[in-house]
Formats: sequence, C-alpha cells, structure tokens
Amino acid sequence: MLDFHLAELYDISTKVLTQAIKRNANRFPFDFMFKLTQEEYDNLRSQFVTSSWGGRRYLPYAFTEQGVAMLSSVLHSERAVLMNVAIMRTFVKIREILSTHKELAQRLAELEEKISQHDSEIRNLFQAIRQLMKPHEKSKHPIGFIVRDQKASYYTRKRK
Repeated sequence: MLDFHLAELYDISTKVLTQAIKRNANRFPFDFMFKLTQEEYDNLRSQFVTSSWGGRRYLPYAFTEQGVAMLSSVLHSERAVLMNVAIMRTFVKIREILSTHKELAQRLAELEEKISQHDSEIRNLFQAIRQLMKPHEKSKHPIGFIVRDQKASYYTRKRK
C-alpha cells in the first residue's frame, strides 16, 4: 500500500504519516517499507488519466504487510488501530484466496500429467469415434437378395 492511501485510511495527512515514520525509521527496514523510484511513480501515474495526487515533491513510500502492521506501533490514534486491524484482516483474506488458487493450479498440473500419460489412448479413442461418425460409403457389392431374370438368359443362350 502507498503512503497516501494509508494516510487517507488513517484520516491523517501524508506529511504526518511520513514524519511519524521518519521519527521511527529503525522500525521500518527495507522489507517493511521502501520508496518508489521515479520510473515506478511515473508508471503508476500513467495508469490514471488524471492524477488525483496533486503536486507531490517527494516520491511515495510503499508498505508491505509487515510495514502496515508496524504502523500501529507508530500511530497511536484509535482510528489507526481500527484501520490496522481491518487491513490485517484483508491481508489474511488475500493470502487465503491465493492459497486456494495455488491448490487449484497444483491439481490442474496433476490432471494434465495424468492426461499426458494416457494421451495416445485418448487419441485412439477420438479416432475411433470419428470413424463411427463418418457417413457410410455405398458398397460395390449390394447386400441382400437381388432377383434377376437369370433363367431367361440361361435358356436363351443354350437355344442359340
């Protein structure tokens, strides 16, 4: 999450948030919080048609889940505590969703492996089904009993 989003949630200005962080810099190592580069900031701004951030002189800070958790020890307002609890619950829910998708992806991979093991059998099955679906060609030799005037032709040949 970015510093101005958190400031809005905690109902404080971004300046107050960054001052509290700077006073407690040892609580925010790089894996808890980091400053965006100019390129990252420009990329973020280009994703919005109009910038609602206003004129900002400093690059924003981005917070990881641990950084957001650490904010509760830096910001002491009741609102900060309530918002921090809500944000932590959201992170937990996101992790649950991601783990569900991870399990689903693993099951799909196992299924694909099983299918590839039986690939030739499945291919043969489909070929057989296609053969059954083809329209039948008429045979050169008709099936069944066909009546011809064979006696007449037999007798006429002998008489001549």
